[in-house]
Amino acid sequence: MAVPELLDSLLRAHGPAGHEHLAFDVIREAVGDVAEIETDSVGNLFARRRGEGPLLALFAHLDVIGLAVAHIPDDALIPVHRLGGWRANVAYGQRVEIRTQSGSVYGVIARRSKDDEKVEWEQLYIDIGAGDGKEARSLVAPGDPIVAVAPPLELASGRIASSNLDNRAGVYIALEILRRLDSANVAVVAGAQEEIGLHGARVAAYRLRPDVAIAIDVTYATDVPAGDANEAGDHRLGGGPAIFRGPAINPRVFEHLVEAADEAGIEHTIETGMKTYTDADDTFASREGIPTGVVSIPLRNMHSPIEIVELGDLEACIRLLVAFAGRLQPGASYER
Repeated sequence: MAVPELLDSLLRAHGPAGHEHLAFDVIREAVGDVAEIETDSVGNLFARRRGEGPLLALFAHLDVIGLAVAHIPDDALIPVHRLGGWRANVAYGQRVEIRTQSGSVYGVIARRSKDDEKVEWEQLYIDIGAGDGKEARSLVAPGDPIVAVAPPLELASGRIASSNLDNRAGVYIALEILRRLDSANVAVVAGAQEEIGLHGARVAAYRLRPDVAIAIDVTYATDVPAGDANEAGDHRLGGGPAIFRGPAINPRVFEHLVEAADEAGIEHTIETGMKTYTDADDTFASREGIPTGVVSIPLRNMHSPIEIVELGDLEACIRLLVAFAGRLQPGASYER
């Protein structure tokens, strides 16, 4: 199964936490013809279609796991700091793209210690091939953002491997829903800084004040050796969207999501937990409270350059939320 063009563009775009603007043009090109596009000082992008009925806001964080240049020493071997939860043993050996004021500079993540020792961030550096610190400083600057270079790879069974599926897959789903809901009152929030603390969603929810919010994200697939269904439910690639149930989730929104899935014959699972660890943990308590739900895509190898999803699950999420949007009624009560 071919990777959809929009998803491919999102996965290849730069933009770790705090640098989401580097991916804005992909969204503008995708939906600028059907939606009003605005941005804010935090790094959120809003794409809105105005229509009849309650305002549905789809939150899907745009930032991805990355790094930034910490310092440029005289030996030109560049130390970094993290932008999100990237493990050192996963980062070691990866190819990376550094985005500078002049464009892209490429390098590899190497280490100062022997390969048979435990990998620690303090050992790692980026080698861009510069001969000395002076040359390196002419190419990159402290604070320049970095992402892994791991473009989409088509696998068997309609699955793909790529960096940035967390959460560019969610952004793709939200934008596709926006395009299909041509007469609805809907807004997409391509949110900022979720990977380092959920800051963007808090600001966006306050600004939009939607009637209902849905966070679209990824969740840990349990169909791998390290997966444990006892933690939050059994979520497998090809099993459809995971619908979250927990304290932050409005019970009526949860019921609507499950009913929409059942009526449309969409296979799905139920995810549970004390917190969602998504944008929903901020949106549900914004202002006087926003009825919130979470729909997630099962994903293998989270926070790595080899994340894997099944494309059919993305389409199932789109179908589910289009059906859910059709169930929203003006004046509905979401009181508990």
